[in-house]
Amino acid sequence: MLRKFLVFFLAIVAASAIGAGAGIGVWEATDDDDGGSSTVVQTAPTRSVADGTQLSVNEIYERAKDGVVLVTTNAQTQSPFGQGGGTATGSGFLIDDEGHVLTNQHVVDNAQSVTVRFPDGDEIDARVVGADASSDVAVLELETVPSGVTPLDLGASESLEIGDLVVAIGSPFGLEGTVTSGIVSALHRELTAPDGFTIDGAIQTDAAINPGNSGGPLLDGQGRVIGINSQIASSSGGNEGIGYAVPIETAKEVAEALIAGRAIERPFLGVQLGESDDGAQVAAVTDGSPADRAGLQPGDVITEVEGEPATADDVRRAVAEREPGDELELTVRRDGETETITATLGKRPTQSD
Repeated sequence: MLRKFLVFFLAIVAASAIGAGAGIGVWEATDDDDGGSSTVVQTAPTRSVADGTQLSVNEIYERAKDGVVLVTTNAQTQSPFGQGGGTATGSGFLIDDEGHVLTNQHVVDNAQSVTVRFPDGDEIDARVVGADASSDVAVLELETVPSGVTPLDLGASESLEIGDLVVAIGSPFGLEGTVTSGIVSALHRELTAPDGFTIDGAIQTDAAINPGNSGGPLLDGQGRVIGINSQIASSSGGNEGIGYAVPIETAKEVAEALIAGRAIERPFLGVQLGESDDGAQVAAVTDGSPADRAGLQPGDVITEVEGEPATADDVRRAVAEREPGDELELTVRRDGETETITATLGKRPTQSD
């Protein structure tokens, strides 16, 4: 069987960081090794939380484990030597009584067939309802749902604080039912999505995440899903204590649209940004983009967004909070002169555009 190790490169916070981490890759966490059922429980200190008592790692695991699945895909690939095929695995979790399962887009990319396996051994065919490469989120629909399986509770990453206990459940290296624990190491990280765009608001954790964990849940201290485990920063391809999860708010929004059959449209400015001493440095402008039409040029420094001082993160956030067709007012410094530019945001292109 073909191992499916897709490698993304880490582009966190600003374009100026690209190159600083040469040799460090962000690996998708999938693997096709078959392994027996294994549970690894790591203990962590407990503390009271505002809305209830902290659960132990074992209690969180027992509450969520039955709804976490092994996702196996069969894909066909095309090469100069003809067609080939392979099997890859990842993780996922049940989110409703209708049989919808959340996972990563990169887990099911190019899949010709998909099956999921529950902890009790039930293996069920699934179809890909939809997938979004810009958020690395995909939704599967099962042919049937095993009796007695309860969907996982979805929480909110917005309530997290650095240092909070988190628990990951999945199938690293094919070892189904593996649980690891750690803390929230950082919040509001930026990840590079499979289509090259940015995923905002990612959760960084030191809970062990390895190939095969992709698509599995990251849970808070009360057993609620607060993210989808998606990437690791690693020079070796294995866990080095830096894992990332797509926030559940992003996943829920995308999942609702995919299940309803709605198109996902995101705002698009069309610039690559780096940091400068007093704003966001424009490193590149996409031809024909809203930024290009508004007159932005490489070398410009965006000092304000809507009248407020701005960093590169502020510009990205301002774009993400708007809709295609909205206007965005930018204060720009060029050759020592300052001017105000208004850009009308477009629709983010897809990989097929």
